[in-house]
This record gives sequence, C-alpha cells and structure tokens, in this order.
Amino acid sequence: MPVYFVGVDVGTGSARAALVTQDGRIVKTAVESIQTWNPQQDFYEQSSDNIWSACVTCIKKVTKGIDPDDVKGLGFDATCSLVALDKSGNPLSVSPSGNDQQNVILWLDHRASEETAQINRLNHSVLKYVGGKISLEMETPKLLWLKKHLPSQWDKAGSFFDLPDFLTWKATGSESRSLCSLVCKWTYEITTDGGQGWNLRYFQDVGLGDLQENNWRKIGNVVLPPGTPVGEGLSASAASELGLKVGTPVGTSIIDAHAGGLGLVGCRVSKIDSDFSTRLSLICGTSTCHMAVSKVPIFTPGVWGPYYSAMVPGMWLNEGGQSATGKLIDHVIDSHPATPSIKGKIGEMHIQIYLSNLLKAMAKEANLDNEAFLTGDLHVWPDFHGNRSPIADPTLKGTICGLTLAGDEKSLALLYLATVQALSYGTRHILDSLVQSGYLSIRSLLICGGLSKNLLFTQTQADVVNLPVICPDEVESVLLGSAILGASAAKHFPDVTTAIKSMGGQGKVVNPDPAVVDYHNKKYKVFLKMYDHQIQYKNIMKE
Repeated sequence: MPVYFVGVDVGTGSARAALVTQDGRIVKTAVESIQTWNPQQDFYEQSSDNIWSACVTCIKKVTKGIDPDDVKGLGFDATCSLVALDKSGNPLSVSPSGNDQQNVILWLDHRASEETAQINRLNHSVLKYVGGKISLEMETPKLLWLKKHLPSQWDKAGSFFDLPDFLTWKATGSESRSLCSLVCKWTYEITTDGGQGWNLRYFQDVGLGDLQENNWRKIGNVVLPPGTPVGEGLSASAASELGLKVGTPVGTSIIDAHAGGLGLVGCRVSKIDSDFSTRLSLICGTSTCHMAVSKVPIFTPGVWGPYYSAMVPGMWLNEGGQSATGKLIDHVIDSHPATPSIKGKIGEMHIQIYLSNLLKAMAKEANLDNEAFLTGDLHVWPDFHGNRSPIADPTLKGTICGLTLAGDEKSLALLYLATVQALSYGTRHILDSLVQSGYLSIRSLLICGGLSKNLLFTQTQADVVNLPVICPDEVESVLLGSAILGASAAKHFPDVTTAIKSMGGQGKVVNPDPAVVDYHNKKYKVFLKMYDHQIQYKNIMKE
C-alpha cells in the first residue's frame, strides 16, 4: 500500500505543499502566492486568512487523485511571523490601517526597533539564550510595540500565535504551541539546569506581565516538541476543507528554516561524516539561517541559542543568520542600470546564470585562472537590512567599496560576484564565532533553498570556509522537513531522529578549490575591516 505524508511550508511570499514518500522522495508540489502589505518603511504585514486559504489550495492540489487513506500525516512549517486573533478567534489588525485582514506582522518587519533596544538595555538573564541580545525579528519586541502603539487592539486580543502554530490550530483546533517557535522566538525558557517555562520576571520587566493571565493562554500553556501529534489530528472542518480524513495525524509545527535543517541534516554522502554535530546547515531564501546542533549547550555571542530540542530531539541548537541574502542579490541586480537590457535579450535564461557565464568569460579574457580573482578592487559589506549574526546589530548598513562610473553588464557581473562573496564571508564570520565558542567538529556545510541551485554561490561558500558543501539530491529540504513532522506524528518511525535519517536522502559534494583559498583569506580580512570602518564613521557622526 502506498504511504504518503504532506509537508506544508509557508515562506515570505508563498505557501507550498508537497506529497512525500516514506523514503523522502517528493512526488508532487504546489505553490500559491500570498499577499504582503508594506504600508510604510519597515512595516510588513500579511493576512492569516489569506495564508490558510493558500495552504488549503496547495494541499488539495498535491493530494488530488490520492486515496485519503494513503495520506498518513501532515506537517506544517512557516516563517516566525506574529499572528493576532481576537477573543472569538477572528483576525485582529496589527496595522495602523486598522484593517483586520492585516493581522500578521511578518518576520522581516522592523517596526519594533525602539522596543528591542528597550528590552536589551535590561540585560535580563533570558537574553543569554539569544546570543546576549534579542532581535527585533523576534516576538516579544513586536508584542511590546502592539501594546504601546495600538492599545485598543491589544485589549481586544484573545491569542497570539507564531505562524507555524496558527496553522496547526487551523488544522486541528488545538491551541498547543511548538517548543521550536516558543524557545527560538518567544523567549520561552529551557535552561541548562532543566528548567522550563515562561519567565514571569522577564515579562513583567519588559512591560508584558499581563500575558500571564489565564495561565499564559494568550501565548501558549501547552508546549510540545516538533513532530508530536497535535490534538486529535485533523478536525472535521479542516478535513472537509482539505478533502482528507478526520483524525489524520498532524505534527507539532516548526519554523521554516528549522524545517530546512530537519530535511538537510540527515542527508548522506559517501566519505563525509554524517554525525549531526559535524554539520552547519544553511537554509537559503530571502534570508539565510545557519543551523548547528550540539550534544551540550554552547553559548555564542551574537548567535541565537542554545535551544534544547528545538530542531533535533535531545540536541542543543544554535542559530545564526543573515537578514538579506537572496533578497540582497535580487536588489543588487534589479537596481543596476544594465539589468533591463540583459533581461531583454536572454529570454528564459535566469539572469544569475547569464552573469555567472559572463564572469567566466571575463576571467578568461583577463588570463585569470578563476573568476573569483576579478574582485580584488571591489568589496561589499552585505548588511543592507542590518546584521543578525554574529554582530547582532540591526542598525548596520550595507557598504560597497570600489565603485566606478561604469554601468555596463560587466560592472553588474562584478558587483554580483562581490555580493556573493560577501555573503560567503558572512557565513565564515558566523562559523568563526561558533568555533571560537566551542563548535570544534564542524567538517561540512549543507545548503538548501533557491541559492543551493546557484553553482557560483555554492562553490564560493566552499572556497571561503574551506570546507566541502553538500547539496541534497532532493532540493526541497524545507518541504521534506515538514513532511518528516507528519511522519513522526503518524508514528511511522519510532522517533523524529529515525525519521530524519530515513527520509534524508543523499547529496552531491562541492569541494573547495585550493587555488583561491588564500585569496579569500585576504578578502575576508578586508571584509572585517569594512565593519570596523563603519563603526568608526558612526562614532565620528555622534561626536
């Protein structure tokens, strides 16, 4: 009998679903766009109704023609966005517009900068589990912003969900929350001495003490590890919407990047250590998350965590990241004057492929052995949307050093290459911080997401960190990760770890090129100096 699991992923701009076999093979996928409002600078809002509708459409597409009896479980992942509902469970506006359909503060929304600074000034003990500083992309600063700026909406609120937990609530009717979302984004504590729960003193100190009412029901008082069955499975109403069986198991959710980590970390490659603790997983999309797990807690300044069992059961997770990666590359390309003419002549070819090919031709023309050498006079600091890790400073800005008056396609190709290199130096900066803190056994990188299909990007990552990069054969690691949650909830495997290993599949290796390692070592020194200079400029302007 066929056995299938459905994985659902809600990213920044779309919802997706996949029909996945028990050995981790994706049979069918579907995608639906979701709406985003950007009413003013740094404000990004979505609609939970729109998101759920997109999920329903995707699930129905991938299960069309499949016997509902063969769908054994569902798993959900999503961005760590904040969902507000009123006391009746209906959407509640988080927007100055007052539109209740705008009831989701998107993860990349940076409206709560003042509230973030206020919380960080307290230097509360809770913050040691987020690298010493809370991020304005986490939920307590956003909750504090809502309370301060939209007090009438705050009074109407019945519940606040992380988006992944909202999806399992819609599917099952259960208000349980995921350990992953709460410890990673909501300052729910699991301490190194075994303690677990909401830290009342922290919430009182930051001005959110009223959330403790009714045993913390608004933000969650039943907390489950990822993959644990939620409630009684699909509710009657959700099953009717989806065309699936009532009671089909639904796994406790996970954040989208962490789903990518689940789908990545079990990938097998010959002659490369498969121990989870030897791998740094990069989940690449609009932004990039860098996931490392350890058997013991490791505190790394500027890197989130350690979070116990937030991704792999029984292991401590550290999460670094870059706030803009795919989005930055798109911005660099789309804002260049040569882009319209290039797109006008390349037809269906992706512009990044065209630029990569152009770089090879330019290197050959300059008698260079590798295109990496083309950027000796061009350097980029990539924090156009602030620095998430390891500096943890959302006020940092992007920098480009070495611009000329050129506006042709060759100048775009060079800027594109320098940006890819800068993002790779950002990975090295995070990796160096992890190693200095105690991650001494990382021997490979794993990459998934759109940028994993970019050969220039994967090769540059390998060259800069001087480690092999593994790219899974099943490229949709995030969807695979959410399907692993559904398989775990269905008890198809004895535990989540076994599911990870059984469904992780195999991959291909991109090895570092020894000829460019020294070059990148030099450029990495320039990269770090660019940060020093930016701080000097800021200090001068403060005088």
